[in-house]
Amino acid sequence: MGAVEGDCVVVIEDDDGIRELIGTVLGQLGLEVIAVANGVEGVAQVEARHPVLVTVDVSMPGIDGFETAKRIRAISSAYIMMLTARDEEIDALQGLGAGADDYVLKPFRPRELRARAEAMLRRPRNVERPASVAVGSAPPGVVTSDVVEGTDDVAPSRRGVLEHNGVVLDPDTHIVERDGEELDLTRSEFELLQALLRSGRTVRSKDDLARLLRGDGYVVNPYVGEADRRGVEVHIGNLRKKLADNAAAPYLIETVRGVGYRLAARRE
Repeated sequence: MGAVEGDCVVVIEDDDGIRELIGTVLGQLGLEVIAVANGVEGVAQVEARHPVLVTVDVSMPGIDGFETAKRIRAISSAYIMMLTARDEEIDALQGLGAGADDYVLKPFRPRELRARAEAMLRRPRNVERPASVAVGSAPPGVVTSDVVEGTDDVAPSRRGVLEHNGVVLDPDTHIVERDGEELDLTRSEFELLQALLRSGRTVRSKDDLARLLRGDGYVVNPYVGEADRRGVEVHIGNLRKKLADNAAAPYLIETVRGVGYRLAARRE
């Protein structure tokens, strides 16, 4: 019987021993493991099997991990975890810029690899409005009525939809639109945007957003380093490009220097 969509992980690693180790660790999560030795075959497996998670080695013959991640991101919303012996910050940023969600240095501890993977897979996909929040008392930008009449800022919307300055995010369908045009966001970009929309004008620090991307319950390494913060900056930069949001004169995401990010003021 073939695998059901989302119940497998594709491991792309050219070293036989490391590939077997990664497969063993991730197999402990109850996922079927499809292990391949190069990027071309890995992309083909992602397209055929629709995995929930993909691990990608950076240094491989043929197409390298960065190009592999780009090709995977073009066809899949699976989590991408890059593994590499390179410890230069620019490599981590290049990996995140290629669409990766996490970047793990070799040699890694199996326990940490598993914890990072578990944290990714635990990230909530659908965040419902708490029952304790009454209609009319939700944070700015949250539409709480089942159906609302159109206003100058938002078209008729379902419960829980987030809207700000022409950007509409639906947590249930994971659809994001800007002025009616649907945008193609990575999962990390979606989660950052959702967090900022829910926070309104309250500033979210880079450390806070880095922990959000690592997932609730991540306890192996709660420390947030400079590479983590730079990773958030890369994701925010990519998000701004897709939203056509000018950092110098933002309509949506405003930088609070030395602190983090918040929503820009609502347009009149």
